Amino acid sequence: MVLEVALIDVIPGHEDAFAAAYAQARPILSGTEGCRSVRMTRGVESPSRFVLLVEWDAVAAHETNFRQTERFTRWRELIGPHFANPPLVEHFTDVPA
Repeated sequence: MVLEVALIDVIPGHEDAFAAAYAQARPILSGTEGCRSVRMTRGVESPSRFVLLVEWDAVAAHETNFRQTERFTRWRELIGPHFANPPLVEHFTDVPA
């Protein structure tokens, strides 16, 4: 399992519109094969900053089943107009205890 972390800065004043677009777009992402969970958080100190957390079976599930498909195009059409700049996206794995 990998965790995708996307740091999303939204154009100031677009926060509510972005949240509404995310609510509409979320099923596109969560319905992707290999997607285990999706969570969006919003900054307390920086309310125009959002963090998207997505658990995937593997990086390949994110890249192949989502990013390289029409699903990603539709997702980006909905939420992309609210981006202040391109999101910073990285993948993480758990550290054994």
